[in-house]
Amino acid sequence: MSVAEDGEFGLIARVTARLDPGRSCLLGPGDDAALVAAPDGRVVASTDVLVDGRHFRRDWCSATDVGHRAAAANLADIAAMGARPTALLVALCVPPDLPTAWAEGLADGLGAEAATVGAGVVGGDMSASPTITIAVTALGDLAGRAPVLRSGARPGDVVALAGRTGYAAAGLTVLSRGFRTPKLLVGAYRRPEVPYPAGPAAARAGATAMIDVSDGLLADLGHVATASGVAIDLRREAFEVPPQMRDAAHALGQDPYDWLLGGGEDHALAATFPADAALPDGWRPVGRVGAGGGVTVDGQRYAGPAGWDHFR
Repeated sequence: MSVAEDGEFGLIARVTARLDPGRSCLLGPGDDAALVAAPDGRVVASTDVLVDGRHFRRDWCSATDVGHRAAAANLADIAAMGARPTALLVALCVPPDLPTAWAEGLADGLGAEAATVGAGVVGGDMSASPTITIAVTALGDLAGRAPVLRSGARPGDVVALAGRTGYAAAGLTVLSRGFRTPKLLVGAYRRPEVPYPAGPAAARAGATAMIDVSDGLLADLGHVATASGVAIDLRREAFEVPPQMRDAAHALGQDPYDWLLGGGEDHALAATFPADAALPDGWRPVGRVGAGGGVTVDGQRYAGPAGWDHFR
């Protein structure tokens, strides 16, 4: 059955029946708007969009994979502010001949990823479009804490990383060359493993700045450096190249550090901490903050790719 045969409201009924609105939802799909609890009195909000052929390919990812990716991109932004994700709103535009099963798989992925942090999908919208477009808005709760901004890094701070970088970028390269292995890398591209609890943990530990690594570590730390008016220097030795990545890089003629330092979509979290702060579990030091501007590696400008830019 296609979505045209099912009809807009039939598809909405199918999709919402597969979704848990989560524990923070007081009123879910069915009315003009949802009602989500905000115990803190403030709501952290972020929006991201995925476009078929631009952010994913259906021959590379299942519908459920795409759902995980769409949710993760937004939930990670909430965690990067030091907040706990509470809810997702999803706007879905699809061609009328799209199989209904694909939309159901997408819903399953969205719901499963949101459930990992106790959030849920509380509403959204649907429309016909020649290109599948998924726009997700995430909401989050700060639990009384101040948000961790990009602008708080200071000279002398330690730069730390939670999660992994380079895996998804390596998986994308593998797929683009027509291969489906190593599974570790391809799987990382299809479904990122995001360290969501590390965001609130960093906030509690006194992180001075934080960001979600979606476009590449060098590029995203560049945003922190610019917003904070500081320089950031990373240590190359702090980044271990796993055997599967080393082998894939050798086979494909790639420098694995281009993936580790310039690859996005793993949604690791990068943060800065005062030099005397104890790093929370899951965080590891990878560099230092200094006076000046820009991001360097071992004191030198990195010659490889810095990260993703949608318009370049």
